[in-house]
Amino acid sequence: MPRPSTAQACLGSFTVVAATVALLAVSSASGVLAVAVVVVFALVLGTAVTVLSLSGSAAATTTATPADPTAAPATPATPTAPERAYARQR
Repeated sequence: MPRPSTAQACLGSFTVVAATVALLAVSSASGVLAVAVVVVFALVLGTAVTVLSLSGSAAATTTATPADPTAAPATPATPTAPERAYARQR
């Protein structure tokens, strides 16, 4: 399993914090057990968001590969501007 990128880890962390704050505000949990259940649920939700974003990025890279590996490679695009050759300096 690939490691999450910085953006994916931040998305998961933001999900955990936002879900915890929202669920604590809505549920009005006051006991230690109730708060622990809300925090664990938010942690599971954040982990699910990170894993789903990993699978989404893996699917995007998988579809970018050619379907037929024996197919001839595409010809390189011709440059639109002439390439500049620089002289050697001593």
